[in-house]
Amino acid sequence: MEEDIQKNIKPHPPKEDNATQNVKEDAKGLFVSIRQFLIELFDFRDDTDHEATLEAIKADIPFKGATAWILIFAVFVASIGLNADSTAVVIGAMLISPLMGPILGIGMSFALNDIETFKKSLINLGIMIGLSLFASFLFFYFFPLSEDNSELLGRVSPDIRDVLIAFFGGLALMVARTKRGTIASVIFGVAIATALMPPLCTAGYGLAKANFSYFFGAMYLFTINTIFIALATFLVMKLLRFPMHKYANAAKRKRYSTIATVVGVAVMIPAIFTFLKVFEESQINNQFDNFVKNEIKEIDGFQLIGAPELSIKDKEIKMSFFNEVSDGERNLIKNQLNNKEYIKIKDFDIKIKGSDTKSFELITTAYKEKREELQESENIIDGLHKQITELKETISSLNNRIEQDALNKNQQAIAFNSIIKEAKIRYNNIESIAFSRELYSKDFIKIDTIPVATINWNDKIKDSVLIKKELEFRAWLQKEMKLDTLFIKRQE
Repeated sequence: MEEDIQKNIKPHPPKEDNATQNVKEDAKGLFVSIRQFLIELFDFRDDTDHEATLEAIKADIPFKGATAWILIFAVFVASIGLNADSTAVVIGAMLISPLMGPILGIGMSFALNDIETFKKSLINLGIMIGLSLFASFLFFYFFPLSEDNSELLGRVSPDIRDVLIAFFGGLALMVARTKRGTIASVIFGVAIATALMPPLCTAGYGLAKANFSYFFGAMYLFTINTIFIALATFLVMKLLRFPMHKYANAAKRKRYSTIATVVGVAVMIPAIFTFLKVFEESQINNQFDNFVKNEIKEIDGFQLIGAPELSIKDKEIKMSFFNEVSDGERNLIKNQLNNKEYIKIKDFDIKIKGSDTKSFELITTAYKEKREELQESENIIDGLHKQITELKETISSLNNRIEQDALNKNQQAIAFNSIIKEAKIRYNNIESIAFSRELYSKDFIKIDTIPVATINWNDKIKDSVLIKKELEFRAWLQKEMKLDTLFIKRQE
């Protein structure tokens, strides 16, 4: 009986199971909402205009007439920008270049199995490349660079980053091309980012200078840009299911995919090796900078002369110090490279050059002593300059006095010349006149200079008359010569 009762009793589901079920349903609804939001956010298939996209790409493929002249002008603009190392000018050449048309045509025809369009695009691209190389060759042949600049050197060593730029730039370009109402700013931006024109101009420069490493490096960069823009075009058109120009069976589609994969990988391999090399050098440089900062500059009493030098090719580090570096200190510095932080430079050879002096303190002491000697010498020179200045002033004063005395004498000579003429007229009994200044001393201590006029009179004049005439002549001559005193002497 009890067994029948227990069989009829049914267990109730726990409340926790209902709560878990509700959470699962809510989570499922949230997931569906997020999925729907992401689809609406990233799905651009409904906004694609197939016919307009195909017509626009085909219209940009032909190369003749205005397109040829635009290309030539773009080549010259880009070449001038490279010559002047002007980024702005190079960007302008990228914007006006028509090279993108045939490249998109190659990708489109490959995706749609359009052989005629593929041939047409390939021929036009070849003509554009040939004309660009010829025009840039002519420019750099007549206007060669004085030295290789950064704008030019940046196009001769492509790496994996250039592959990624070309690929993602091509994807952005094709998405913008397929959208209803093409986004012009995206097209301009891709033209700048992928930079099709500068590599061709750099290759022309390499031909003009017979520098084939530049030529092949620049052409390799152009090839990367061309192939991966075309590959991006191929993928976008396949994704958007553009209608095939001619029916391609499964074998052909597989063959096309294989060809695209092989070409893409073949182009990427050298770029990957270049990137790895650049990345390796970057790591070496970073560890070298940290080694100098943390291990060398932190050593007390050590003073570097200039910046340490790193040679990745020779695997050498060169450092010069003011201090004399002992063998123990050299080993200490070299042992620091065994730190795990410097794994990239642990095998580098460190060449250390110490100063010829015993210590930095000796240099400081010698420097101070020389400064004191120099200061003392400067003081002596200042004193000599002062004495020279005083002597110059004395000489200048004496020169002025000599010039003034000469001027006075000259004036007296001029005055005496006119006076004797008038004296002869006034006193016709005078035979001759002499004027001089004589030294005179009355107390035999003090010496004075006195003006003296010596007169030779006619012998026929009586002494009584002569005395009167001498007094009269003395007064007249003293006034004429503006003298305070004047003595008259009679010549016997």
